[in-house]
Formats: sequence, structure tokens, C-alpha cells
Amino acid sequence: MFKNLLARPLKFKYGHLPPVEPGTPPATLQARPGGLPTTIKVLAYSPEGFEEEALEDLTALDDWLSRWPVVWLQVVGLGSIEKLEQLGHRFDLHPLVLEDIINGGQRPILEEYDQGLFILLNTLTLDPELCTEQVGIFACGNAVITFQPKQDTLLDPLRDRILKGRGRSRQMKVDYLTYSVLDIIVDHYFPMAEHYGLLLENLEDQIAATPGDVRTIAQIHTIKRELLTVRRSLWPLREIVAGLVGSTLEMISDEVRPYLQDCHQHVMQIIEIVTNYNEAAAALTDLYLSTISNSMNAVMKTLTIIATIFIPLTFIAGVFGMNFNTERSPLNMPELNWYWGYPAALLLMAVIGFFMYFYFKRKKWF
Repeated sequence: MFKNLLARPLKFKYGHLPPVEPGTPPATLQARPGGLPTTIKVLAYSPEGFEEEALEDLTALDDWLSRWPVVWLQVVGLGSIEKLEQLGHRFDLHPLVLEDIINGGQRPILEEYDQGLFILLNTLTLDPELCTEQVGIFACGNAVITFQPKQDTLLDPLRDRILKGRGRSRQMKVDYLTYSVLDIIVDHYFPMAEHYGLLLENLEDQIAATPGDVRTIAQIHTIKRELLTVRRSLWPLREIVAGLVGSTLEMISDEVRPYLQDCHQHVMQIIEIVTNYNEAAAALTDLYLSTISNSMNAVMKTLTIIATIFIPLTFIAGVFGMNFNTERSPLNMPELNWYWGYPAALLLMAVIGFFMYFYFKRKKWF
């Protein structure tokens, strides 16, 4: 049964389940169902220039690493297990690291090795629902390897900055490139937070305009669930950046630490924003329930006023509806024999009804 279940991709709003069957030996590399073929693009640069091309033969890596001070390998697609194993063997990547990269659905981690460091973290996209994808970063020597399950534009700003020579990218070493990748991922959370801020503002206006709309509360619950997913990605990210700031690895220079500290402040800022939005979503839920309660109170108030007006009228109609025989006693409903009895009863009801209406109006009960 489990084999049949795991044979198809399982994707949830909170991410992916690992495709590995229960009981599989550790460090077993198995491509995720639907995984794209692996492509590797190499971007090498120095202060004097750069060189970029698709890398088909991994044996050419030694030439790139010997000629350039910084080499960035962009690995896109995690479906070619053999190619990933070759890459892991070349950089002495532990099989468990490759397993975490390929399987997905892992908690963001930071691991330090003698030859470098490994970072695994989550990126979020709205396509159109909130989706979680993992990005792996391995830095060692003069190389940085980024692992992405699919091609997207997440790291394109960094690539363009390197190609055009803007900023300090070409003058710095591998630690600055690692920081730059982290910074891109952290900054990617800000427009997403702004998106949720606009959604909450629109929902607040919608609640005021159309109180009681059941679609509104469904949208609020969706936003609260997605904000929880964002927070689950941000808290480990804070630990990762803080770990890099306090790391004793020689590859992280004192020149880069202030940049990492600034990145850590950005993470704390976005966590604060998301926390505030989560509280705002909870407040919108209370506001929605308050509008429902107020609407119900207004309806009940109107019905109560109407019922109160008709109580004396019903009493009069009930009294005159009693079946007493007037021939047996002059005290038995003498009004029944009065010529103007029926018009008088209607007039009395109208006078009482209008009196109570204007009395309630003067009291501003409606």
C-alpha cells in the first residue's frame, strides 16, 4: 500500500513529502517524481572579467577552478542522479547532503565541514498559491554550488550584477558570493510580505463594505495559513544567518561579516512584519465576527421593536376575541353590542401602535 502511495508525487500547501519509501537505507538517492533533468551552468569571474557557459563534462571543472578565483556552479533540476553523484564525488559532498538536496521537504539547516559549509533553506513563490521550494548552497575552496529543483528568476539579479560588474561582487571572494545568494533569498520575502499586507487592507475594506460575506472569512483563513508557512520558513533562516555571523570558519572573512549581520537584521525585520500581519489577520477575524454579531443584533433589535409594538395590539384583539354570551349578562363584553365597537377597537390599536413607534424613535432605538 505504501509503495503505491509513494509512487505518485505528493504535494501539499506546506511543501513536499520525500519520495523515499519507508525503510529505505540512509543516503539512498532517488529522484523526486517529476524531477527535471539536471543542467549545470558555470559562471567564473575575477575583477578583470568573467566567463560563463553550460557545463556538460564535469571533468572540465578542474580547469575552471584553476583559472578563476571564484567559480559559481548553478545546478538546476534534480532528476539526473548520476550527474549529481559525480558532482558530489568531485567536491566530496556527503551522500546524506545529496539526499537532503534531492528529496526536498527538509528543515532549513546550516552544516559546517572541514572543506566548507552547506546551507539548505526554503524559498516561497506565489504561483498562484503559496508554494515552497528548497535551495541548497555548498561553498568550498573557490567554488559555490547552488541547487535548485527548477529554473526560475530568483538568482537572476545576482547573475546580472556579476556580469555587468556592478557593486563589489567581482572584487570579493566565495564568502561574499554565498552572502549574496542568501541576501537575494531574504530580500525575496519583502515583496511577498507587501503582497499579504495589501490583501489584508483589501479584506478590511471588504468587511466594512459587505459584512457577513462568507467568502471573506475563507480568504482570511487562507492568508493566516499561508502566513504561518512563511513564518515556518523564516525562523530557521534567522538561525542560519546568525550561525554564519558567529561562524569560526576561515572562509568567512571579517570583511563579509558586517554584510551577514545586515542580512540578519533584514531577516528579523521581515519576521516582525510577518508577525504583525499574522496578528492583523487574527484581528480581521475578530472584526468579521463582530460585524456578524452587530448585524444580528440589529436584526434582533428590529424584530424586538416590531414584536413590542404588536404585543398590546394582540392583547386587544385577544380580549375582543373572547366568546362571552352578552345575552346572559350585561357584563359579558358589552362592547360587542356597541355600534362603533369594531371601528373603535381598530382606532385604539392604531393609536397605541403609532404612539409606541414615535416613542421608540424619540429614544433612538432605531
